[in-house]
Amino acid sequence: MTEKPACGLLLRLAGPLQSWGTHSKYLRRDTARFPTRSGVVGMLAAGLGRVRQAPVDDLTELSMTVRVDRPGVVLSDFHTVGGGLPADETVITVDGKRRTEGKGTLVSKRQYLADAAFTLALTSDDEELLHACAAALRDPHWPLFLGRRSCPPEGPILLGIVEDPLRHLVQLPLAAKRPRSGPQPIEFYGDRPLGVLPVDSDAADRGDGDHHSGEVTDEPVSFAPLARQYQPRPLYRRAVYLPDATYEGFGTRYLEKLQSYINTHFAKSERKTR
Repeated sequence: MTEKPACGLLLRLAGPLQSWGTHSKYLRRDTARFPTRSGVVGMLAAGLGRVRQAPVDDLTELSMTVRVDRPGVVLSDFHTVGGGLPADETVITVDGKRRTEGKGTLVSKRQYLADAAFTLALTSDDEELLHACAAALRDPHWPLFLGRRSCPPEGPILLGIVEDPLRHLVQLPLAAKRPRSGPQPIEFYGDRPLGVLPVDSDAADRGDGDHHSGEVTDEPVSFAPLARQYQPRPLYRRAVYLPDATYEGFGTRYLEKLQSYINTHFAKSERKTR
């Protein structure tokens, strides 16, 4: 008997700015170079209408694989908070008092990814959960953001719910131009070994992705405002040379190719998963 292929969601995360913090705290807010599990799980929870105190155990069971279409560039933004306020309205300190005159302005540094684009596969054996998440991404209870509220997506996030999502993750058109300097590997990041990626390329990739390359503390345990908690998880990385035909550039050409792929491959697959 042939084993039934895994099902999953395919997402597109692209926008002028994104920010996926892993060590953000107080006045320093960093960003990872790829979407984090905590950021994506939080986005799903917002779409489903879950309050911050609600458990997310079911959502953390989703396996996530990220394809980096465009890595973008890191921008550091300069923020000030509390300046120019009267003494009784300045920022509160840890001991519950107001900051004194001349010290009411706080300076924070925040990092963003500019002009980045990612394609994600979320896989699970729980098809009911996948369909609930798909419905939430199509019609979210609360607005969806790319890591922070100041980072809205440039268009619909959900591409579809499909069988064998990793195959589509490799084959979907890339939102990037083919490098003039010659073939460059496309990065994939996952929370599970990436040797299973169905790569069809004549060029050898950089490593099989079956050995984790480090850890990242982005596995959410709780989003409760006063009790946020995350734990580390292994990070798997694989750099793959994809065929030149996968590169579809930017703008309308890419969107037309993406829509054509969805129309050709996703309609039948979505019917099978219902």
